[in-house]
Amino acid sequence: MRLMAFDYGTKRIGIAVSDPLQIIATSLTTIHPDEVFTFLKEYLKTEQVETFVVGKPLQLDGTASESAQHVVGFIRKLQKEFPSIKVVEVDERFTSKMASSAIAQSGMRKNKRQSKALIDTVSATIILQSYMESKGF
Repeated sequence: MRLMAFDYGTKRIGIAVSDPLQIIATSLTTIHPDEVFTFLKEYLKTEQVETFVVGKPLQLDGTASESAQHVVGFIRKLQKEFPSIKVVEVDERFTSKMASSAIAQSGMRKNKRQSKALIDTVSATIILQSYMESKGF
């Protein structure tokens, strides 16, 4: 079964998934928050997901950031809509910077590298990869 990670934002949600053997994290898509549950219901018709991994926005000192309340609401709705899928939170500090850096080193043209949607999906991939590494996948 797959793992699925979310880099939640009020304008866009970056989504990444693992392969069924949970070895590789891959960017899946970026979607508007209003469309995410419709997207998930369709996705889950054909794919099995064991765990949702949600990036937890923290400040440098470890306290919740201003956007944390939105993430809490998103997690509650995930748990309500998909009660059989475990939800875990992962510290997402620095993932956007890491994503921007990884994209910059990829050799993409500058206008493509600055795409916020691309940064969000790469951030979700980094969140998923860090979760998988922490679990010894």
